Amino acid sequence: MPHTMPNGINVLFVAGFGPIVTDQEKSERLYKDILGLPLASIEGYSGYLYSAEIQGVKHFALWPLDKAALSCFGKPEWPENLPVPQAWLEIDVADIESATKILEAHGYELLTRLREEPWGQTVTRFLSPEGILLAVAHTPFLRDEETD
Repeated sequence: MPHTMPNGINVLFVAGFGPIVTDQEKSERLYKDILGLPLASIEGYSGYLYSAEIQGVKHFALWPLDKAALSCFGKPEWPENLPVPQAWLEIDVADIESATKILEAHGYELLTRLREEPWGQTVTRFLSPEGILLAVAHTPFLRDEETD
């Protein structure tokens, strides 16, 4: 449902989201090869991979860094030895345990592993090559009958 703000902007939906890629090979490997997102290229626009086949955003939030750190590390400080993420992205997957094992097999350093959050979501979090706090997740309350 559209949400009209007092300033007159009528937000209909999140039209797009994606990382700003600095290492094309590492990013393609994660998003296309490991996560299996149906990404295609646009002729004449080298390096830009996209998809209009991935279901839309079901949850949008401004997540304070101290709360993200608490969720990942159990304390409100982000570790100095890790890049501070500029965004977060959660991708719901059919099999969270299998997705976690695949990420581990590909050498990703997991910040959380199959963590069950108090709100009923199970997440495995890691930093993407671009520094996004990325999670594969199982979020029962956001699923409809088609995704179960």
